[in-house]
Amino acid sequence: MCREGDEAQDDCGSREEWTLLFWTSLAIIVPVIITLWCSAQRSKRKTHMKDFFRKSKHGWHYTDLFNKPTYCCVCSQHILQGAFCDCCGVCADELCLRRADRSLFCKEIVAPSGRDGAMEHRWVRGNVPLASYCAVCKQQCGTQPKLCDFRCVWCQTTVHDDCMDSLADADVCDLGEFHSLIIPPHYLYRVNKLRRRHPDEYSKLGSSCGSGWTPVLVLANTRSGNNMGEALLGEFRTLLNPVQVFDLSELTPSKALQLCTLLPPGSVRVLVCGGDGTVGWVLDAIDTMKLKGQDQFIPRVTILPLGTGNDLSNTLGWGAGYAGEIPVEQVLRNVLDAEVVKMDRWKVQVASKGLYFRKPKVLSMNNYFSVGPDALMALNFHTHREKTPSFFSSRIINKLELDGERVVLPSLEGIIVCNIGYWGGGCRLWEGMGDEPCPPTRLDDGLLEVVGVFGSFHCAQIQVKLANPVRLGQAHTVRLVLKSSKMPMQVDGEPWAQGPCTITITHKTQALMLYHSAEQTDDDDDESSASETESPTPHDSPRPPGPASARA
Repeated sequence: MCREGDEAQDDCGSREEWTLLFWTSLAIIVPVIITLWCSAQRSKRKTHMKDFFRKSKHGWHYTDLFNKPTYCCVCSQHILQGAFCDCCGVCADELCLRRADRSLFCKEIVAPSGRDGAMEHRWVRGNVPLASYCAVCKQQCGTQPKLCDFRCVWCQTTVHDDCMDSLADADVCDLGEFHSLIIPPHYLYRVNKLRRRHPDEYSKLGSSCGSGWTPVLVLANTRSGNNMGEALLGEFRTLLNPVQVFDLSELTPSKALQLCTLLPPGSVRVLVCGGDGTVGWVLDAIDTMKLKGQDQFIPRVTILPLGTGNDLSNTLGWGAGYAGEIPVEQVLRNVLDAEVVKMDRWKVQVASKGLYFRKPKVLSMNNYFSVGPDALMALNFHTHREKTPSFFSSRIINKLELDGERVVLPSLEGIIVCNIGYWGGGCRLWEGMGDEPCPPTRLDDGLLEVVGVFGSFHCAQIQVKLANPVRLGQAHTVRLVLKSSKMPMQVDGEPWAQGPCTITITHKTQALMLYHSAEQTDDDDDESSASETESPTPHDSPRPPGPASARA
């Protein structure tokens, strides 16, 4: 009897265990299945919407949560998620998206002008920018919790619903504050109608856009910075003609700059949103334009620095990095106020020892060239250095010539050749701590500044202003001979490992850059010494060319 009772109890306990196991498994598997199904549906929906966005004339972007109160431009309902066009500002929920795409038109990048030659407003209702004011009554717009008020997608004028009938020149759009930077749709329409594509014809068409018309092209590298490139592209498309804004992840600078050849010669400005590497990429594309005989269409280049470093941007007065601290409108105002300066560009030729039948490696340099500890940090050779402690046990530069004159070197581990005033993310290398007089620097004098460093610790001391580099001199041509084993070197932050070789740096060309003088880019404690020492801006007094000295 006891045995039978025990067996029944064991069977009951076993059934309870299996039941518990079943429900536990079910509790785990069901949510997983639901999650996988939802993920698959979401992925399928994203693929479908991406295909829909690609075919649309709007610049749609989907968001799971709008960052401000938003209303659908079709059904007028408040929405938390949906899509918005970064060109015209139209917003719609997912159910109204196709209807919005059909019935609400985006900015026309190419369109004829009105009967009297004027351009008409292109109004979009609702979702006006925060802190916008009515052009008629001067009161704030968009304050009511509903789809209300109007904004012109070209001139950015905002008007209350009730004030629309009172708006003077309601049918005439002057393109607003940035009219001198915008390529009007009617200009491109007339270009397409030209029988003879000639620069003189472009100049005649450009005169209809007003005096002082200097259209700007925006070239943004979405891989630079903290993923700010994508957002900046949308903001610039909102303020300008979308045809002026290029994503360098989708189109190369060479192709984007071909738009310059359809605009009046000498009128175009290019705003490069990215790091120093992106700027160099664009300047190389401009050199290609020169090789094609398109010199008269060469644009002036300005920078919106993304990411870190940005020594060239700092030298030109645009700061060491942009993190959205000023609105895009102010960026365009700064571009309007900037002045044109010339900047030297250099050719770096690396001829490897013993490889006589291989073409030398040729690179372009805007900022600086270095070999040794400075390049080692960029190349991240830490493990190699740990494995080979004698890697920097002796000097690595066997010979240095400045303008053909050999320079006697101390026991240095590295050489840095600079074209600009800043190095290493904001350090004034040639000027140092300013305790010793030194010749001035300029961007357009055809001279390079050459300094030496004793090691990585010395580099760190220089960056925090605890030490000065070894000033070796200034020269029009620099030649270095390296006979040691494989060493790290870099040009404008692009590092590589190089064996024994001969490096020759010669002047290549000059680029037209835009300099912003209104923004302070150096530390406050340098202001007092600026009058006593050289400034790295392009406005220093010119210096006479001549042979470089062994020590400054």
